[in-house]
Amino acid sequence: MMTKLEKNILNSFNELIGHLSDSEGRNALQGMQRGIEREALRINSSGHLATDSHPKSLGAALTHPRITTDYSESLLEFITPVFNDIDSLLDDLTYTHAFTVQNLDSQRLWPVSMPCYVGDANAIPIADYGSSNAGQMKRLYRKGLTYRYGAQMQIISGVHFNFSVSDSLWDKLYRLSDTQACKSDFISDSYLGLIRNYRRMVWVLPYLFGASPALCSSFIKDQKTDIQFEKMGRGTLYLPYATSLRMSDLGYTNKEQEQLEISYDSLEQYLQGMNTAINMPSANFEKIGVKVDGEYRQLNANVLQIENEFYSPIRAKRVTLNDEKPSQALARAGVEYIEVRALDVNPYSPVGIDASQIRFLDLFLMYCLLNESATSDAMQESEISSNLNRVILEGRKPGLELSRNGEPVLLSSWMESMFEDLNKLAPLFDKEGEHLYRDALSRWHGAVVDPGLTISGQIMKELSESQVDHGCWVNKLAEEYHKILSQYPLPEGVESQYQQAATLSLQQQAKIESESSQSFEEYLADYFKDAQASYESPKVATSL
Repeated sequence: MMTKLEKNILNSFNELIGHLSDSEGRNALQGMQRGIEREALRINSSGHLATDSHPKSLGAALTHPRITTDYSESLLEFITPVFNDIDSLLDDLTYTHAFTVQNLDSQRLWPVSMPCYVGDANAIPIADYGSSNAGQMKRLYRKGLTYRYGAQMQIISGVHFNFSVSDSLWDKLYRLSDTQACKSDFISDSYLGLIRNYRRMVWVLPYLFGASPALCSSFIKDQKTDIQFEKMGRGTLYLPYATSLRMSDLGYTNKEQEQLEISYDSLEQYLQGMNTAINMPSANFEKIGVKVDGEYRQLNANVLQIENEFYSPIRAKRVTLNDEKPSQALARAGVEYIEVRALDVNPYSPVGIDASQIRFLDLFLMYCLLNESATSDAMQESEISSNLNRVILEGRKPGLELSRNGEPVLLSSWMESMFEDLNKLAPLFDKEGEHLYRDALSRWHGAVVDPGLTISGQIMKELSESQVDHGCWVNKLAEEYHKILSQYPLPEGVESQYQQAATLSLQQQAKIESESSQSFEEYLADYFKDAQASYESPKVATSL
C-alpha cells in the first residue's frame, strides 16, 4: 500500500508529465545532450595485458581530446564530444574504436570490465604523461593510487555516461516551479535532486546492465576477500546471482572514504564536504609516506589526494575553464551536467554500450529528475548502501528483497512500479512514427520478469552452458571485435582527422614541456595552496 508521501510524489510526477505532453514539452525533453567515456585495456594476442607504452600513433595521452589513458599505459580511455542524437554518438564512439584498433599493431581491446590475465601486479605500467609539471602530477597521482589500493584495482574498466537536459526544458520546469531561487540555482538544485533519487535507485543499473558476475581467478591471487566464490572450469570465480563484481569490495571502493559525509542536499554542502575531504589527513596513508628517500609516493597523505579520487557512482559536473578544478567550476557557475559511473562494459557491444541502454538511461535519469527528491539522513544512507550491495552480489536471486523507507520490498515489485512511470515517459521521448524508447523499455522490462535476460544473466548462461572459462570466453570476444573494428571502413576524411589530432596532441605536449620553468615542488605547493583556498574565488590550476 502506498504511503501518503508516495502518493503525493506520484501525483507531482504525473502533473509534470501532463505539462510536458504537448509539442513544446516533447521537444524540450528530446533536446537532452549525452557524451560517453569508455575505458578499455590493451591486450596482446594471447589475452595478456599489454605492457608497452601508449602508442605514438594514437597521439599524446596528456593532450589528446578523444584518446587518452586512465590509470595505466595499458588502460585506454575514449571520450566522445557531446551529442543530441544517439546514432551520431555511437557512430563517433565506433570511429574512435576503429581508428585505435587499426593503429594498435595487432593488439586487442579487452571487452569486459574485470581485467584479463594478470601476472605480476608490479608489471602493470602506470600511465606516463611526459616531463611537464602537469604530466608529472597526473602520474604521481596514479602512483599514489597504486600505494593506496594496489595496481590491480586500478585497471578495472567501466563506461561513464554524461547527461544534461536542454535549456528549453529548464525554462519550462523553472516556469512550472514555485521556487524563489534564481534559475542557475534552480538548475543546480534540480540536478542534485536527480542525484539523490539516482543514489536511492542506483541498484537498478547493476541489476540490468551489470556485466561482471564472474572473473578470472588471477585477479584475486592473494587478495583478501569475504566473498564466498564458487569455481567453474580451471580458473573462473563467480557468484550464482551476482551482477557487477566490479562494483563490489573487489572493485572501486575506498574504506577510508567511509568516514566522509559528503552531502548532496545542496551544492554548498557538497562543496564544503569535498573541501573537507581533500584536506582530511589519513593515518593509514600517512604510513605510506609522501616523499621517501627523495622520491614521491603520493601527492599527499589525505583521505583524498585530489577530489577525483572520490569514488561515487554519480558526479555533479561542469565543464572546467583552463586547468580549473572540478569543484571550482561548480562553485563558479553551478551544475551543468551529471556523470553516471555505475556502468560495466557491455561485452555484447564492440564499443561497450548499446543504443537500448542509452535510451533506458535517458528515461531513468529523467525519471530521477522529475520526481520529488527528499534529503537523506544516516539511516537512508545505510539503506542505499545495503540495497546496492545486495544487488551487486545477488541481484538475480529469486524473491530478493530490498529496503524502501525502512520497509521490505521485493526488487521485482519496486522495478515494476518504476517501469510504470517510465512507460508514461517513453512515448514523449519517441519522435513521431518511432517506437525506439518504448522498444528499449520493453526489452529491459523483460529482464525484470526474467533475470536471465539481464546482461549478467546472459553471461552466466553462456559460461554455464559452454563450460568455457571466463578468460577464454572474453578472449574470443576480443578477437571477434578486433576483426570487426580492423575492417571497419572509416568515412572519408575521418581517418585523417584522427591522424591530425594525434600529431597536434604530440606537438602540444612538447610545447607544454618546453615552456615549463617552475620546479615540480613549487608547482605542487601552488596547487595545494590553491586547494585550501576558498572555492568562491578559484585560481587556475591543473585538472587531473
